[in-house]
Amino acid sequence: MPVRVERDGRVITVIQSRPEVRNAVDPDHADALHDTFVAFDADDAADVAVLWGEGGVFCAGADLKSLAARGIATPENKATHRSLEFPKDGGPIPRGPMGPSRLRLGKPVIAAIEGPAVAGGMELALWADCRVMAEGAYMGIYNRRWGVVLTDGGTVRLPRLVGQGRALELIMTGRKVEAEECLRIGLCEMVVPKGQARQAAEDMARRIAQFPQISLRADRRTVHLQHGLPELAALEREWSNSEGTFKAEGATGVARFAKGAGRHGDFGSGG
Repeated sequence: MPVRVERDGRVITVIQSRPEVRNAVDPDHADALHDTFVAFDADDAADVAVLWGEGGVFCAGADLKSLAARGIATPENKATHRSLEFPKDGGPIPRGPMGPSRLRLGKPVIAAIEGPAVAGGMELALWADCRVMAEGAYMGIYNRRWGVVLTDGGTVRLPRLVGQGRALELIMTGRKVEAEECLRIGLCEMVVPKGQARQAAEDMARRIAQFPQISLRADRRTVHLQHGLPELAALEREWSNSEGTFKAEGATGVARFAKGAGRHGDFGSGG
């Protein structure tokens, strides 16, 4: 199986398990990733997901050898795999070429990166909410050298993280971006010792999962919904998106605080 899932309480870890090809993604792998994250979003027993690659490699991008062998662009092969093209009638959005890259989940995903996250693998990492990288890990638009365009959100998400000028430099040069530089320019949120990316990402996931989830997901959703809006429109979107969450969750939290919970940043104390 190209993908498997391990669960620890309300955190799941989605494991890419094709180390023999450096976790490069073929259509079956992409289908499995997409379907796994759809299932996660619908799972009431899971709050946060971690995406990790087995064998010391996050993902080397699309499996170009597999695509070449299958002739994936030929008409006869299109009938055997899901369409990747956006519908002209405004119907459901098809899966991304790398799998989940067009999904807009209601729950957070953290990418745990060891080794390369390059080409489409970098686009998968950019799709996640946060990225934890190990020392020695790296990103890069390596598809540049093969004449393959970005089709899994790289041209959309990269400028939003690092700014247009830096994004264009990385996209046009296709150069290697080491973990330390990723941290410096905003491509990742944490760098940890080699071999510890999964543990650190799961620790972060457990910290996120301990909080009341209705308000957390509402705030996360607002960050996505306000992007690109003028300030006043963004503030209105924040207010409208928060409607109902205080009644559902915040009132209880305020009462707990009044009884002593959460004082001085200690979220484990109190009633």
